[in-house]
Amino acid sequence: MSKRILVTGGAGFIGSHLVEGLIEQGFEVEVLDNLATGQLDNLKHLWKNKKLHFTFGDIRNREIVKTCLRDVEDVVHLAAVTSVKGSIDEPLATHDINASGTLNLLRASVDARVRRFVFASSCCVYGDPHQLPISEDHPMNPLSPYAASKLAGEGYCQAFARSYGLDTTCLRLFNVYGPRQGGGEHGGVISKFVERLSENLPPVIYGDGDQFRDFIHVRDVVEAFVTVLQGERCAGEVYNIGSGKATTVNELIRQLLTLLGREGIEPVHIPAVSGEIRSSLADIRKAMQQIGFRPRLQLEEGLSLLVGRKVVYADR
Repeated sequence: MSKRILVTGGAGFIGSHLVEGLIEQGFEVEVLDNLATGQLDNLKHLWKNKKLHFTFGDIRNREIVKTCLRDVEDVVHLAAVTSVKGSIDEPLATHDINASGTLNLLRASVDARVRRFVFASSCCVYGDPHQLPISEDHPMNPLSPYAASKLAGEGYCQAFARSYGLDTTCLRLFNVYGPRQGGGEHGGVISKFVERLSENLPPVIYGDGDQFRDFIHVRDVVEAFVTVLQGERCAGEVYNIGSGKATTVNELIRQLLTLLGREGIEPVHIPAVSGEIRSSLADIRKAMQQIGFRPRLQLEEGLSLLVGRKVVYADR
């Protein structure tokens, strides 16, 4: 009998890619998603696969979570409110889902005797860095309710590891991009830029565009999760998952303008958003040394794949 894994938020951007990867590896996957931002279309190519099991529900619902954890050996917790702006508008709801929801899932995982619990955290927990690249022992300084809720989730994971012996690992994801990432309010910056450029609209840049990010393709992120699930030396650890390379927003725009053949379009600059981090770059040496993590897809290649896919859709 193959191992059964629960993936919360499995119909979302990262989650659907992870579900796909786990099934390809031979795992049975239980998906729990309330479809607030996830989409069933993200899993439609897997519907006929008997290794996929889907439950519509909320991570805060104890009975639903308990049911989903039956015969589950490992949990990957991705379900969350992910919008910084949304968290500023609705801090209590963000805490309820991201912090209290994680606590509910951890408690149920202990009761269900889950072997390993992998939590998707965020580089936002660092805030504006004091030094670059950012290592895992960098001081925490969350600038938004979203970042604070992710740090709370990490704290609960570490507390449950110490208090109950639950094997927990936290992955601090940097700026993930790739297919199936929406361009709306909850979308990533790359998807938003591609969406507007594909419609011959100017991309909107918050601030001067000199802020830089560490962009990592979703394919590499999936590999990191799978590696942790299959590894034996990850208990209680926290890892940065990024590319280890910095790209300014202005440079990102230049690459996209060239790839899409929209060099004549000028970006529009508007004031920066409160709570957004100015600069971010991951120090990934710990993940490389301890779990053998290696980002494989360079940004230029990843953008080419993404833009090719988007252009096909835009021209239909």
